[in-house]
Amino acid sequence: MKISLTPNKVIKFLILSDLVFWTGWGLINPIFAIFVIDKIVGGSIFVVGIASAVYWITKSLFRIPIGVFLDTCPSEKDDYFALVAGLFITALIPFGYIFAKIPLHIYILQGIHGFALAMSLSGWTAIFTRHIDKGRESTEWGLNATSVGLGTAVAAAVGGWAVTQYGFTPVFMVVGILGLIGVALLFGLRNQIRGVFDHGLHFSLKDVFNGEKK
Repeated sequence: MKISLTPNKVIKFLILSDLVFWTGWGLINPIFAIFVIDKIVGGSIFVVGIASAVYWITKSLFRIPIGVFLDTCPSEKDDYFALVAGLFITALIPFGYIFAKIPLHIYILQGIHGFALAMSLSGWTAIFTRHIDKGRESTEWGLNATSVGLGTAVAAAVGGWAVTQYGFTPVFMVVGILGLIGVALLFGLRNQIRGVFDHGLHFSLKDVFNGEKK
């Protein structure tokens, strides 16, 4: 049995968006604790631990309620909007780190981060599951996991080097920009997702002028 590694368009764009987005965040992984300790007034390992806890608690608490809400919505556009909005908000978090000064700023950003990713992941998994190619489920989940894993691994090494060369601010800016690119890639799916940008307003200039003549 021949197994194709070329997924359909929806899966392809979801994987590509994931790759770009999480590669960007991979730049932060090895430096976040150092950033908090060195650049945040009152920053310490304890603050890093609380920040991590805030992120995971917020993400975990909102993940199921958002998923339940999306499952009650008949249109797929709700999943799409949750995905795009959540990813967009998350992409702005690194810019927030640039202006953070005290632990409270970090905690707020982490809380927003957790909530936004709960939104994004709820929409992403719903769309991915719905559009995955039948008979290639394991392969396509594997393609996503492998691409994100490799991208994050490379970015982790690059992130540590980049901070020593250019400092935290340029790295955070790159992470934010890559995140926004990941969001932009999702607009390539607007014609594949049922109900997106379709509000039942189908008319042309010809219809308008014909209406004026009546």
